[in-house]
Amino acid sequence: MKTVFSPLHHKHWLKFELSAGQLKPCFETPARADMVIAEVKSRNLGQIIAPKAYPQHHIERLHTSDYIAFLQTCWAQWALEIGPENDAMASVFSRSEHHHRNSKCIEGKLGFYSGDLTSGLGEESWTAIKSSVDTALNGADLLLAGERGAFSLCRPAGHHASSALMAGYCYVNNAAVAAQYLLDKGKKKVAIFDVDYHHGNGTQSMFYDRNDVLFVSIHGDPDAEYPFYLGHQDEQGAGEGLGYNVNYPLPLGNTAWPQYLCALQASLGRIKDYAPDILLISLGVDTYEEDPISHFKLTSQDFVEIGRLIESLDLPTLFIFEGGYGIKELGVNTVNVLQAYDIAANKVSDVSPVSPD
Repeated sequence: MKTVFSPLHHKHWLKFELSAGQLKPCFETPARADMVIAEVKSRNLGQIIAPKAYPQHHIERLHTSDYIAFLQTCWAQWALEIGPENDAMASVFSRSEHHHRNSKCIEGKLGFYSGDLTSGLGEESWTAIKSSVDTALNGADLLLAGERGAFSLCRPAGHHASSALMAGYCYVNNAAVAAQYLLDKGKKKVAIFDVDYHHGNGTQSMFYDRNDVLFVSIHGDPDAEYPFYLGHQDEQGAGEGLGYNVNYPLPLGNTAWPQYLCALQASLGRIKDYAPDILLISLGVDTYEEDPISHFKLTSQDFVEIGRLIESLDLPTLFIFEGGYGIKELGVNTVNVLQAYDIAANKVSDVSPVSPD
């Protein structure tokens, strides 16, 4: 399996985030992607390629042009108006019962385009954001060229970003942009299967009234877990999209493999019935039992089974990296999924998966 990866992800690294009323060092760091690429190399998963640059109009098929312009220019205005000492982060938000419009000052703009306090911007954040979406698009092109499976090691992640809102460490929705790109290239139906612990609320919002993209997600119950406001089971799409949005929220704390497997099998059944041309996996491995900000109980071996079961759909599949935080098993768990898929897809003799020490 080929991996698309850009070291430009290092250009984005925030100092702090606000969590549980405390200012803490940001959980989302460059070390996340570095651990994964090190494991990809260690297990000789396959060729590692750098992404080419894609025209910005592919991003603007789903994100508004004013929002993308904001991501590109935020830091310069922040440094001028506030100062360059700290990350550019929102302190006010635009939620209102009355009509409102964007502000001219940078604090107002940040609040207008921010969903929470986890997604600030630094001096070179746009470089990393653009390289991340290029990584996803390059992975899509690998499938169009005939690859059975590919891995886009994207950072920053994307599935919480909506058309004009950054949230949850996400800025441009990599999986959504890749799905639209595949449709624009002639594919008729695409499925996005989000296995991150946190619901892909941005992805859901982008395709909620469409039937050319099936969105399926297994995640922590939004009544008790971020992003809180979307991800319930009764959210099934609207208009032409009715029936093409499928959520499997699971309880925090006691969701281990038996409970997860039931939702996984149901998800794969829905995808099989939809019969997409291509499958995109929003691959978050923060469902791991020791992830510091999540509350499922999957083991490293469980990620092997996830990879094998995804391959059983027999679809061209692009894995797009999302969440997983702060622990050495991050690389192991990610590559367990990928290697298990690759072994099954190529019908080679099994290779024992790696387990954490």
